[in-house]
Amino acid sequence: MQITRQADYAVRALVYLAQREPEKKAATRIIAKENNIPPSFLAKIVSQLSVAGLLQTSRGASGGVSLAKPAEEISLLDVIVAIDGPILLNDCVADTSSCSYDENCPLKPVWCDAQRMLVDHLSKANFAKFADVAPAG
Repeated sequence: MQITRQADYAVRALVYLAQREPEKKAATRIIAKENNIPPSFLAKIVSQLSVAGLLQTSRGASGGVSLAKPAEEISLLDVIVAIDGPILLNDCVADTSSCSYDENCPLKPVWCDAQRMLVDHLSKANFAKFADVAPAG
């Protein structure tokens, strides 16, 4: 499994915002420049994260982007799911009928356990932790 470049950019943008004072807005052009994200790509990402309730956006001279909730309440899983959709290591984890082995598959427990551990780990990784260890932007 590999996250998309779009999810990677989204994570970078949220780390940048988590390093700022709460509710302090940043211009998307600055976020893009300081994190090596193509500005047009960032606009789409910001839109998706806003719809997911992770970012607040405002237009105008004093506009910009900020976290919609405290950094400790936003997990890595939240961002990945908002951009890439639900994590699914194998189709059979979500839909038993997709496998010809059905419930007799010797691998299904492995896939289910691995997915559960990954989702659990990502859900515990919040952006307050990342802001503390990342270089200031």
